[in-house]
Amino acid sequence: MAAEETYTDAELAADAASGLPQLDTSTWVGQIFWLFLTFAILYFALSKFILPRLRDTLGNRSDRIADDLDSASRMKLEAEEAEKAHEQSLRDARAKASNVAESTRQSLDAEIRAELDEADAQAERESELAEARIRDIKTAALSNIDAVAVDVAGTLVNELTGKTIAPAKVTAALKGARS
Repeated sequence: MAAEETYTDAELAADAASGLPQLDTSTWVGQIFWLFLTFAILYFALSKFILPRLRDTLGNRSDRIADDLDSASRMKLEAEEAEKAHEQSLRDARAKASNVAESTRQSLDAEIRAELDEADAQAERESELAEARIRDIKTAALSNIDAVAVDVAGTLVNELTGKTIAPAKVTAALKGARS
């Protein structure tokens, strides 16, 4: 078996004191000095180098964000104005197209009316010419009717009786029949 070691009271006290040096009151003054020195150096480094850079970075970032927000709101206003201008130009274009369509329709209606009036006038002239020709033909036919009647009557008498009658006698007979 292993031999047991025995310690004396002085050795146990020395081991206990060397176990946790922060609890050893004889070293507290040195620990407090290094603590203050370390915090002073850390505070100096933070206040002179790190925190100003952070402050500048945060300031630049907030300025950039504010500028971006301003430019975004300005762009939004410009976009709204552009949209209004676009809508107005669309309304103007629609109104112009409507006016063009209306004027075109009116001019086409006027052309159609003019062509219809011209066609009616042409038809009226042709109708008058046709009526005049019919009157001329009728007059010519009526003027020849006496000669035709005399000729037909003479031919009928000749066919029915076999005798030839003078055209003057047939004309006189027809004139007497009309009166």
